Amino acid sequence: MRIYLDNAATTPLSDKVLEAMLPFLKNNYGNPSSSHQEGRTARAGIERARKIVAQSIGASTSEIFFTSGGTEANNTAIKCAIRDYKIERIISSPIEHSCVFNTVNRMKNENIELQFIQLDQFGRADLEHLKELLENSDKKTLVSLMHANNEVGTLNPIKKIGEICGENNALFHTDTVQSIGHIPIDVSSLNINFLSGSGHKLHGPKGIGFLYVNKENCIDAYIDGGGQERQVRSGTENVASIIGLGKALEEAILHIEEFRLKIETIRNYFIEQLKTNFPEIIINGDYEGKYLFTILNVSFNTNTPVNMLLFKLDLKGISASGGSACNSGAVKSSRVLSYLNIPDGYHSIRFSFSHYNTIEEVDYTITQLKTIV
Repeated sequence: MRIYLDNAATTPLSDKVLEAMLPFLKNNYGNPSSSHQEGRTARAGIERARKIVAQSIGASTSEIFFTSGGTEANNTAIKCAIRDYKIERIISSPIEHSCVFNTVNRMKNENIELQFIQLDQFGRADLEHLKELLENSDKKTLVSLMHANNEVGTLNPIKKIGEICGENNALFHTDTVQSIGHIPIDVSSLNINFLSGSGHKLHGPKGIGFLYVNKENCIDAYIDGGGQERQVRSGTENVASIIGLGKALEEAILHIEEFRLKIETIRNYFIEQLKTNFPEIIINGDYEGKYLFTILNVSFNTNTPVNMLLFKLDLKGISASGGSACNSGAVKSSRVLSYLNIPDGYHSIRFSFSHYNTIEEVDYTITQLKTIV
């Protein structure tokens, strides 16, 4: 038996998504740029998926561009904004996902000023500091702040951030890879210029994502070639995966409240059991306020290093991830957790859930943790 509690890393493909993809993997194999029937069938499938993605976030179809995933979407938003809007400064946070964090740091080589916003004790952006940074400079600025942190689940108030950016003529990009399909997002009521999403965090396929570009904004080609995706992202489209992304997001939105209630019930029961069995435990991030309910990051007071905790859990059939990562055999501390002032002697594990998880799986995990920690 395997218990999968690493859904923030990726999720299992749903049966309905696979069913939707199969015809485009086998029979509907046409190139969507071709004018014959096979090509038209593939093109129609892509445009249906684009409409689903657009409707799910309150956008128009002309504002949705398909990419190879969240990393490409984030890179496209940041690099094209800098190039096409003559951005002189980026405001971001030190706990963004690596595809944003590394990208904005690389931009310093292009003589772009980089400023990191201050964070509260949960890892949430300090809005007063954002106002201060924007009001005290006339440089053309891009603000890039994620909606939900991928390690601790703390939510940023993207509506308020967008309002502040609008009041100060700054562009706003948000990474919603973790939150899309779990928390309602309506860009028609938000001041967002660029928004990134991905398929494999909501039971869709890997290797597919999308970028929302507000109709008031235009970007030139990020990948040159045959002019697919309205000249922005050339390359023959990954048709079956685009179909899968559309179906996954459609199912997520259709069942958004049902899935939330189920996952929150499991998560809250897990928290209750952890506190009962591990009184010294620290739960990281804003786990009681504004949080993403699929993520629970906890720190145990133990002498066992996190890589060994994860190894022992894996031997017991439980998949989770750590607040540390192994890189070339050396343990590397989590950049996110380093900003949350976790005491020495504590080691962190991220458990992340989907609607496929059960209370029985939580009970088994707690039993094994009692022997491992």
